[in-house]
Amino acid sequence: MSLKVIELNDNALRVGDESGILLRSPGFALISADEKLQLGDVAKQQARIQPTNSYNRYWHELSLDPISQVAGIRHLADIAFAHLLHLAEEGGVDGDAIFAVPGNFTRQQLSILLGLVSHSPFQVVGMVDSALAAAATDSHSGTIIYAEMQLHQVVLTKISATESSLTREAVIQVPGVGSQNFMDLMMQLATDLFIQQCRFNPQHDAESEQQLYNALPHWLHQDDRDQSSLLLELQSKTTAHTAKMPRESLVQNLSRHYKSIAQQIAELSTAGDSKLLLSPEFAELPGFRTFLGEGVALKVLEADAISAAVLANRNSIERETDQIQLVTSMDRNKSAAKLNGSAAVQVEETRDFVTHVLIGSTAVPVAKASLPKQFGRIEKHENTFYLDSGKQEFLLNQHKVSGKHEIGLGDLIQSGEGSETIRLIQVDNG
Repeated sequence: MSLKVIELNDNALRVGDESGILLRSPGFALISADEKLQLGDVAKQQARIQPTNSYNRYWHELSLDPISQVAGIRHLADIAFAHLLHLAEEGGVDGDAIFAVPGNFTRQQLSILLGLVSHSPFQVVGMVDSALAAAATDSHSGTIIYAEMQLHQVVLTKISATESSLTREAVIQVPGVGSQNFMDLMMQLATDLFIQQCRFNPQHDAESEQQLYNALPHWLHQDDRDQSSLLLELQSKTTAHTAKMPRESLVQNLSRHYKSIAQQIAELSTAGDSKLLLSPEFAELPGFRTFLGEGVALKVLEADAISAAVLANRNSIERETDQIQLVTSMDRNKSAAKLNGSAAVQVEETRDFVTHVLIGSTAVPVAKASLPKQFGRIEKHENTFYLDSGKQEFLLNQHKVSGKHEIGLGDLIQSGEGSETIRLIQVDNG
C-alpha cells in the first residue's frame, strides 16, 4: 500500500501517490430523494437542479454545529466524513495518508478533521500547510506567495523562503472571489447574452440552468488565438441556441474580482523579491495573468504539484499517529529532511487566531494596534476578538454593520466602499 496524499481544497479535493493524481473530487454533496448522499462530481452535476438539497460549504465551514433536519446528517462534519470515506473508496486510500491543508483551517477545524479520520479506513501520518508544499516546488529565495482558489474564497499565504528553509509567515482570506463566485458572474453574463441574441433565458428553469453551469468550463477552454469571442451553444428541447461572448467584455466584468485578489497579493508582496504561485484553478480564468501585469513573477502549478512535493518531503512531515503535527516550516534540503526547530506546531497547541492587524500594507501587533476613530476598538475575550464601533457603521467583509461584532482571521474591515482596508492576519515569528 503506497502512501497517499489528500489535498483538502474544496474546489477539487485530490488524492495522489507516486504515480500522480488518482482522484479529483469537488466539494459538493447532494441528498437525493431517497435520502442517499451523493458526493463529488455526481453531486455537482445536480447542484442547480436541486439547490435545496445541495451542499458545498461543508469543508469551508467545517464544524459540529447542528444543521437543519436532514435524515442521517447532524452537522457539516457528517458530510465531510462521508466525503473522506468517498475519497478512500474511490481513491484506494486504505493505508497511510498525509493531508495537505489550506492555511484557513482553524485549530478547531483541524481537531475535527483528525477526529473524523480516527473513524476512517486509513490513518493520517502527517499534515502540512498546502502553501508550504507549493513553495517546495520552486527554488525561489525571498518571498513566495501561494494563491489557492477554493469554492468560496481565495486563500493567500506568504512563505519566507531561504536557501535552506521555508516558513509560513501570514495567511489572508479573500472572501467572495472563489470559483463559485466567478461561475455565478459568468452565468449571469452568458444569460444576458442569450436573452439579447437568442431571446432565450437559460436560467428560466433548473434543467437549462444546470446545462449552462456544466457548459461554461468547456467554453472557457476554446482556443482563443484567432478569436475575439467565445462561442456559446446550448440545446433547448429541439432548438439549438448560439450566442457570442466578447472576450474583452468577459475579462472586463471579471476584473472586479481580479482587483480584489490583486490588491491583497500586493499587500503581501515584497518589492523585487516576491514570486507568486497559483493553484491550477487560476489557469481557468481568462485574462487573470494579464491583469496582474508582466512585472509579476508567477507560475501556475500543475494539478499534481502539491502531492509530489509532499511525497518528496515526507520525512519532514510524517509523525506517529498520536502525535500529528501541522507542519508550517521545514528544511528545504530534501536529503536532510529535517524539521526546523519551530517547524511544526502540535494541533493541540495551534493558535490560529489573530496576531496582527494589517492596516494598508503595515502589519501591527493586535495588542498595540490603534485603529482610526471610525472603527472603534478591538477587544479580546479569552481567545475571541471583537470589534466594537459603537453606533458608527462600517463594512465587515463587505457587509454594513455597527456595534460589537466577533472578528477572526482574514476578516476585511473598511469604513466605506473603496476605502483603506484593515485585515486581521496571523504572523508566525518562529
